[in-house]
Amino acid sequence: MRSLPSIIHLDMDAFFAAVEQAAKPSLRGKPVVVGGLGGRGVVSTASYEARRFGVHSAMPMAQARRLCPNAAFLSGRFEAYRQVSELVMGLLRELSPLVQPLSLDEAFVDLEAGPYGPVLAESDHETGERLVLALAEDLRADIQRRTGLTGSVGAAGSKLMAKIASEQAKPDGLVLIEPGQERAVLGPMPVRALPGIGPATEQVLRRAGLNTVADLAEAGEGELVQLLGRAHGAGVHQMSIGLDDRPVVADQDAKSVSVEDTFEVDLADRDRVLREVEVLAARCVRRLRAAGRSGRTVVLKVRRFDFSTLTRSETLRGPTDDEAVVIETARRLASQVDITGGVRLLGVGVAQLADYTQEDLFAQALREEAAEHAEAEVEAAEEEPEAAAPRRWMPGQDVCHAELGPGWVQGSGVGRVTVRFETPWSGPGRIRTFAVDDPALEPARPLPLWGAEGPEETGAPGGTEAPGAPGETGAPGAPGV
Repeated sequence: MRSLPSIIHLDMDAFFAAVEQAAKPSLRGKPVVVGGLGGRGVVSTASYEARRFGVHSAMPMAQARRLCPNAAFLSGRFEAYRQVSELVMGLLRELSPLVQPLSLDEAFVDLEAGPYGPVLAESDHETGERLVLALAEDLRADIQRRTGLTGSVGAAGSKLMAKIASEQAKPDGLVLIEPGQERAVLGPMPVRALPGIGPATEQVLRRAGLNTVADLAEAGEGELVQLLGRAHGAGVHQMSIGLDDRPVVADQDAKSVSVEDTFEVDLADRDRVLREVEVLAARCVRRLRAAGRSGRTVVLKVRRFDFSTLTRSETLRGPTDDEAVVIETARRLASQVDITGGVRLLGVGVAQLADYTQEDLFAQALREEAAEHAEAEVEAAEEEPEAAAPRRWMPGQDVCHAELGPGWVQGSGVGRVTVRFETPWSGPGRIRTFAVDDPALEPARPLPLWGAEGPEETGAPGGTEAPGAPGETGAPGAPGV
């Protein structure tokens, strides 16, 4: 354990929702909920304005709509979130090369490994703590200056306590836990405060009369091993007394790449299931290639109508990033699954990742077969052209109009789409409604939240409340429709 609180944990505040508010001036100071908008969608992130109504992450979207019906319900814009995340992670790497991202909006940083490490090593305890606090405050200020967003920072002598501290700091705060105070801080907390203790483990502990972290510490390692098993029980006991020697590990290697979808209506048709598997496999390969990786094992995940979940996998002769191979393998796995009663979720993943791809004759054969099939489809289409499917517009989606410029989809329905025309550095924009197939309206890439010098110079987001709540006009297609 460290004698200085030189590990910090950054957690951006309500990140997805905050990015949406920063990008959309009309939503600043208003409740915003980001997540799946279908009947089975769940909340990914809720703004603090929405949280006051009881909305929180992982809540069914239908329940969130009942609790906060006037919120703006938006689908995710992961390209925009990734842009902001890359900027924030860059700021963290200026403090140290040892940055361990946990997600787009959360990371550990080891200050001792960075340019201030020698100063921390030579400082007395009080001076070292002051330096850590100064670095953390500068980081928060830099993040707000560059993005207009806020983050909460915890500093401590271990990853466990740094994360606990950042939770205490929320929102938009900084908390430092001095080494030696771990048990005093952890003791009164519920057992769920410790990482690795989920609902099932919590119930086991509660039945044994163990409700707080102090109860776990007093129970001792032996009793926890009996309740939870050797590895888990020993780990929980170590955390309960504040011991955590896990290092900050930069750029942890991903073990797999996967995508999945939950469907509004259970799929009972085999052909439909296979088509969805093809789409998921193609998405998975795109993500795999974007990471510069290949993989040897294709994994299919199926959640049935009764919530039972099964996985099937097949290991190939060598690593591949060939879309045809992954699709064909995933289809073969799906054809072996009993879908009686319906399927509510499908997922496709690739595991046993590698940095190279072996030449695969099977892949070449599949590509040739796919090319022949595509050629036949083109010939058939020329003989009997199909009507183009209507375009689908998702709430929150970035768009650009040929005359009116950039904006975002406020809602759509009944053949119409409602767009609010504004940018991160403008005031609240006006609303216009178009036909869903209006040729002047096109999807667009997200605009940055900052100009060349950051939001201070561009007048970009600063959190000021703007007039005009979502849905303020009577235009069709209110937010989230």
